[in-house]
Amino acid sequence: MIDAAQIRRVVTGHTADGRAVVRSDEFFRPQPIPSGDADFALIWTTANVPADNNDEIDGRKRDAGLTLHSGSVIRVVDMLPGGASPFHRTNSIDYGIVLSGSVELELDDGEKTLLQAGDICVQRGTIHLWRTVGDSPCRIVFVLTEATPFRVDGKPLVEIQP
Repeated sequence: MIDAAQIRRVVTGHTADGRAVVRSDEFFRPQPIPSGDADFALIWTTANVPADNNDEIDGRKRDAGLTLHSGSVIRVVDMLPGGASPFHRTNSIDYGIVLSGSVELELDDGEKTLLQAGDICVQRGTIHLWRTVGDSPCRIVFVLTEATPFRVDGKPLVEIQP
């Protein structure tokens, strides 16, 4: 619910003869998630990694959870003041780019790290939560790509999804 909540997404593609074109140029707003403490806007997904640039499906319309098995996801998250995610772990590598506001990353051992606008977090399959700091919303862009789970004593750590 950041005032500048409208997001512009420009998607390129090709004509049959290989010429570059803009396939879509649209604006949309993040939508509230069921917990009510954040708004999400799915920007794009790929069905596979490496991605197939011949796939003409609008990646925003592909069904995706937090991550996409064998694929990738990019989304904008607007965390509301006082909001916090539940603790979770996904079998993915996540790049979190803070665009505005402040957010605290908390790990399962209680360690907390403050991230502010311009900071980037590389999340490597650990149990964590996000919590807004201050009276302003926090906008974060997350890019998630499927990864193999971390192994302890030869056994993969399981995903924990809200």
